[in-house]
Order: sequence, then structure tokens, then C-alpha cells
Amino acid sequence: MPVLPGLPEVDLVLRRSARTRRFSLRVSRLDGKVTLSMPARAREAEAMAFAGGHADWLRDVLADLSPAALVAHGTVLPVDGRALVLTPGRGRVRVEGDSLIVPDPVPARAAAWLRTLARDRLAAACDRHSATLGRPYTRLTLRDTRSRWGSCTSDGALMFSWRLILAPPPVLDYVAAHEVAHLDEMNHSPAFWAVVARLCPDYAALRGWLRGPEGQALQAWRFA
Repeated sequence: MPVLPGLPEVDLVLRRSARTRRFSLRVSRLDGKVTLSMPARAREAEAMAFAGGHADWLRDVLADLSPAALVAHGTVLPVDGRALVLTPGRGRVRVEGDSLIVPDPVPARAAAWLRTLARDRLAAACDRHSATLGRPYTRLTLRDTRSRWGSCTSDGALMFSWRLILAPPPVLDYVAAHEVAHLDEMNHSPAFWAVVARLCPDYAALRGWLRGPEGQALQAWRFA
């Protein structure tokens, strides 16, 4: 594995692709892995020179990463605007007071329950915003994405990170509004942001929250 020298040293994962036209660096918010993508015929020395030119930025990003937090009994987890203590128990996963009762295996059972709750909340938000615009979407899927919170395809398919259920409800609603707005404007033009503002007037503050340390911390929770 190539290493970017300096203090500290940074391990790099090289990824060659015939579809890649230029060098790029990506840092995983989950585990801090740094991927250096490069054209298939480019020389490794050129790729390392590119990484070296971005060394200060790269170390700043790595320094800002939130430490990983393993989900286990006793963990206080933000869920749908509430702080819930993961508590052992039998039967189905459920909320009792300020506790989230989760049988073993805790990470897998908690993740499955959160995913279901996220689908319910996002579907309700997307249905509401879609009805406001009069623009129906074709389907809604959830993933555990690292590089984006949501997306919208040209055929009206919406995708979201289920980790949005860990954010305050207004933040989840903003992301739903953002992606539904793409049904009307498949771009990020002023016209697009006008649609977002119509659906979610406070979008700027909510977008800032998601792009800040609180939003980044949602990726630090480990469910495996």
C-alpha cells in the first residue's frame, strides 16, 4: 500500500479505472480510508505527486473526522430527534420511554429497525413535498452511503442514506425536499434552490448543519 510521507504518514488505496479521467482523493467518513483514484494508464509517481500537492488538505480532513462509535447496549443514540439509551431486552426492537430496547445482536438489530423507521419518515416527507410540486417520484430506496445523503435520477427514482434518521427531523425533511426538488429542476441552478426554498424555507441552516461536524458525526456510528 503506498504511503504519503509526512507527519503523520497517510496510507493510500490506489484505484485505477478506465473511466477515470483525472486524479482525485476521497476520504471515507466511516473509517478514514483514503482512496486515490487515477486513470488506468497514469503512472503511480504522477498519482503520488498529486496526493503530495494536497497533503495539507488531506491531513486537515483526517484530523476533523469524528471518532468511530460502536453501537452497543448502553450507547446513547440520536434517533428521530430524541436521545435513546440502547437497552437489552427480548422480543422486537421498541422504544420504551427514553430507552430503545434492542435484543442481541445489537448492531444488526438496531440498524434494521432504524432503516425501517427512516423509510417511514422519508416516504412521508417525500410524499408531502411531491404532492406540493405535483411531481410524483417513481421509487424510493435506502442505502448506507458515505459520499451523499440523497440523490434523484432522471426517471424520478429517489435514494437516501438511512442514517438521516439519526439527524433532527427538520434535517431529514430538508434532504427529502432537496431531492424532490430535483423532480422539477435536475440541476443546482437558482431555479432549483427557489424550489427548495418553497418546500423548505429554512433549508440554508439545515444544509449548514448537515455539512458541519454534527452531520459528519452521523457517519461515525458503527453498526457492524
